[in-house]
Amino acid sequence: MQRLPLFAAAIFAIFTAVGAMVFTVDQRQYAIVFQLGEIKEVIKEPGLSFKWPMIQNVRFFDSRILTLDSVEPERFLTAEKKPVLVDSFVKWRIADVKQYYISVGGDEMLAKTRLSQTVNSGLREEFGKRTVHDVVSGVRDKIMDDVQKKADTDARQIGVEIVDVRLKRVDLPPEVSESVYRRMETERKRVANELRSQGAAEAEKIRADADKQREVIVAEAYRDAQKMKGEGDAKAASIYGKAFGENPEFYAFYRSLEAYRQSLGSKNDLLVVDPSADFFKYLKNGSRGGSK
Repeated sequence: MQRLPLFAAAIFAIFTAVGAMVFTVDQRQYAIVFQLGEIKEVIKEPGLSFKWPMIQNVRFFDSRILTLDSVEPERFLTAEKKPVLVDSFVKWRIADVKQYYISVGGDEMLAKTRLSQTVNSGLREEFGKRTVHDVVSGVRDKIMDDVQKKADTDARQIGVEIVDVRLKRVDLPPEVSESVYRRMETERKRVANELRSQGAAEAEKIRADADKQREVIVAEAYRDAQKMKGEGDAKAASIYGKAFGENPEFYAFYRSLEAYRQSLGSKNDLLVVDPSADFFKYLKNGSRGGSK
């Protein structure tokens, strides 16, 4: 019975020693094992690992993608020396945990300060090469890509990877907005007037072409109509001539009837003619050519 407390103490000491030797690396973490203050091992894979108690200690670092978000919009100058307010954020993660510890001592706040300075410097350079119109409505994607590449090159020196740089908003200060908007409005009006002038000129051209085509079509139609009419008249005259040539007396009778119809078509018509004239030949005698 006297040995039981000693046995329990021994078991407790063993579990305590094992607990001090074993540690777990989460899948969201990196771990560095230090021996007497020097880096002994870097662990990037999750699972159980071991260390020597007393002489070794472990520090854990976040392996996830982290966000560096600016508290207040930064003020940058464009190529025209006009200020703009830029609200941005950065996505970053530790790429080389050993270099990260050597460069910033594993201090996340120090790393964020370094990254913030690097990104702001890149944005200031990119905005300084472009006009207000470009940065407000034109080339944001190009700016973000260029800044991300430059910032990533610098961040690699401290063991950090810049995954992405995003511009959330680019605004003009109140003192600049009004003048810029007036200039943009003037430019839009100029473009609108130019487009209207081009449209009017094109419409006039289309109308002139349509009028020309109409005149050509009408002239060709009149020409074809006259041609067909002439051919019809010629054919009719040929038929009449052939028919009347076979019976001249009938032709004379037909012509007299036409003359009667045109001369005596109305009750108010007055005709003064010698009764013995040939005009009344067919009225006086019903026989063909008779003169009794």
